Amino acid sequence: MTSPNFCGRTRREFLWQTGAGFGGAALASMLTEDGFLQNQAVAADGQTAWTNPLSPKQPHFPPQAKSVIFLYMYGGPSHIDTFDYKPGMKGTDGKTVEVQTFGRGGHKNQGRIVEPRWDFQQYGECGKWVSDLFPNLAKKVDDIAFLHSMTADSPIHGSAMLMMNSGSILSGSPCLGSWVTYGLGSENQNLPGFVVMLDPRGGPISGAKNWSCGYMPASYQATIMRSQGTPILNLAPPSQMTPGAQRKLLDTLAQYNREHQAARAENTDLAARIANYELAFRMQTAAPEATNIDQETAATQELYGMNQKPSATFGRQCLLARRLVERGVRFVQIYSGGNHNDANWDAHGDLKINHDLHASETDQPIAGLLTDLKQRGLLDSTLIVWGGEFGRQPTAEYAKGTGRDHNSYGFTMWMAGGGIKGGVSVGSTDELGSRAVEDRMHVKNLHATVLHQLGFNPNQLSYFYDGLEQKLVGVEGAEPIQQIIS
Repeated sequence: MTSPNFCGRTRREFLWQTGAGFGGAALASMLTEDGFLQNQAVAADGQTAWTNPLSPKQPHFPPQAKSVIFLYMYGGPSHIDTFDYKPGMKGTDGKTVEVQTFGRGGHKNQGRIVEPRWDFQQYGECGKWVSDLFPNLAKKVDDIAFLHSMTADSPIHGSAMLMMNSGSILSGSPCLGSWVTYGLGSENQNLPGFVVMLDPRGGPISGAKNWSCGYMPASYQATIMRSQGTPILNLAPPSQMTPGAQRKLLDTLAQYNREHQAARAENTDLAARIANYELAFRMQTAAPEATNIDQETAATQELYGMNQKPSATFGRQCLLARRLVERGVRFVQIYSGGNHNDANWDAHGDLKINHDLHASETDQPIAGLLTDLKQRGLLDSTLIVWGGEFGRQPTAEYAKGTGRDHNSYGFTMWMAGGGIKGGVSVGSTDELGSRAVEDRMHVKNLHATVLHQLGFNPNQLSYFYDGLEQKLVGVEGAEPIQQIIS
C-alpha cells in the first residue's frame, strides 16, 4: 500500500530521499573538487577550501620510510623456537625448573621444560642463529633487526592484541595504522590509506577493534581487503542510468552542494563520512587494477611461494601488499593465523605440528617480499614489522605434551627496511627465554620506532580528545629503539 505521504512528491525528491543523500553528497563533493560545480566546498571560515582528511601531509622531520607492512603472526609465535637461540636448553627436555610464568594457565612458579623442537644454524654475514622453521627467511638476516627483549602488559590474546595494535589494553583507541594515516594522509586518493588482510580461516579475537580508528574520524579506519575473489566488498557500481536520469541526478547534486556546504565544513564527522563515500567511488576503478595479480610475472609469483599450496594464500597477500605500497598505500597489515587454537600460532597443544604449519605458510612469502622490495628499490622506503601479541613460555602448559603457554615477559619481534639497520640483534632473554633481562623494550617503544621512521616525534604526534592530547605512546611517552635506527 502506498504511503499517503509519498503522493505529490517530485522525482527529484524521490531520488533524494530514497538514496538518503549519501551518494549525492559524495559525487557532489568530487565534482566541486574538479571545478565542475560553480560553488566550491569551503571550510568554516567561508574562504579556505575544504581538505580531504587523507590528503598527503608533512611529518615533523624528513622520514626514512613512507609506508609500513605489518606481518602479524596472530596467536604468539614461540621466540625460543624461531629466532631466540637457547643452546643451553639442549638436553633438558622434561626437567622441572623453578621459573615464574603467567599466561592462560594463570601464575605458576615452576614447570616442565619443553626443549626447542628445531635445530638452529647461523646465517648471513652477521652470523645470526635461526631455526630450521625459516630456511628462506634465514637468508635475509643481514637485512633484519631482531628485537629479543620485547615486553607487553597482558598475556591474554584479546587485550594483548589491542596493545600491539593500539598501544592500550583497553578498547576504544585508534590503532597504529590509523595514527599513521592521520599523521601522513595517503599518497593515493583512489585507494585506502590503511588496508588489513585477514587469514581466510577467520578474523582474530576481539575482531575489528584491532584495526579501529577509535575516537578519530572514520576516514582513518582500515579497509578490509580480500586476497581472492572481490578484493573489497560493496564496491560494485550501480546499474547504468539513462541520460535523462543522469541529468536529473546532476541537477539534484548541484542543488544539494549549494545548500549543504556550510554543514559539511562545520561538521567534521559528516565531512569524514562524505570522504569515505568519495573514496569508495574512486576505488571502483582503482582497486581492481591494484589487486590484479595476473599482471605479475610467473617468476615473481613463484618468488612469493604462490606455486606451493601451503604458502599460496599468504604469498598472494604479501604480493598484494607490495603492489599497494607501490601505489602509495600508507599502511598494510597482514594476519597469519585466524580463528582459534591451531588455526593460528597459539601452540597450546602440539608445538611442532602448530609451528611447522604456520612457518611453512609464511616463510617463503616473507622472504620473497623482502627480496622483491629490495630489487625494486622499495625496501629503503617501506618499513616491515614482524611479530605477534607475545611469545611462548619455555615450559609446558600441561602435564603432558609440548604446548607452551603465553609469554608477555619477554619475546622476539623484528623490523626491516625503512631506515632500519640490518644484521643486528638487540636485547636478550634469560637462559630459558622466560623473560627479558637486557635492554628491555615495551610495545610502546616499537610503536615509537615506527612513528620515528615515518618522520614523527612519537611524543608530539597527538589527537585532541576527551580533554587530552591523546598519543599512540600514551601520555607518559616512549622513545624509539635507537640501536636499530641507521
